[in-house]
Amino acid sequence: MTDTAAAPVTALGLSFRELMAYTDEETRRWEAWFRDAGPAALQVSMGEAKWSTVGGLIYHVFMVERRYAERLLGESVTPYADQPPAEVDELFAVHREGRSRLERYVANARPEEWGEVITFETISAGTLSASKRKVVAHALMHGVRHWAQIATALRQAGHGEQWMHDVLMSSALG
Repeated sequence: MTDTAAAPVTALGLSFRELMAYTDEETRRWEAWFRDAGPAALQVSMGEAKWSTVGGLIYHVFMVERRYAERLLGESVTPYADQPPAEVDELFAVHREGRSRLERYVANARPEEWGEVITFETISAGTLSASKRKVVAHALMHGVRHWAQIATALRQAGHGEQWMHDVLMSSALG
């Protein structure tokens, strides 16, 4: 999504399209970074967390976005694999598949649809109900939060060569 920089500001606030442009840029940078760092970087420990490795947490981020997009589109929800992909290409393909669905939903949702409440089963929080608007916000912000954890774990493991992750340093917003 590269059209957001030229988009007119019609209301105060950050749009989902703008947030997706920012997270797309960050994800492309991460994919390139992991290609250069090699597969061992995906095995960096996340400590005692449920998602014990960086690769496992990245898979979780990508699957959450994909599964919520599928729910929003009324599609069957993809189950989690027992083992996340170990290769960078396979792992980031999971992202592209889910992101394309989320982009399709955001681009095509009717205004009255955003307030519709859906009920769904989560892996860790049981049954939840939320508006479609809140589900999109969660899918995007969930990833931002976990990428910050990943960046910290990688720095602590000696992988300090990253970029500034802040929105201010992004080309995604005008």
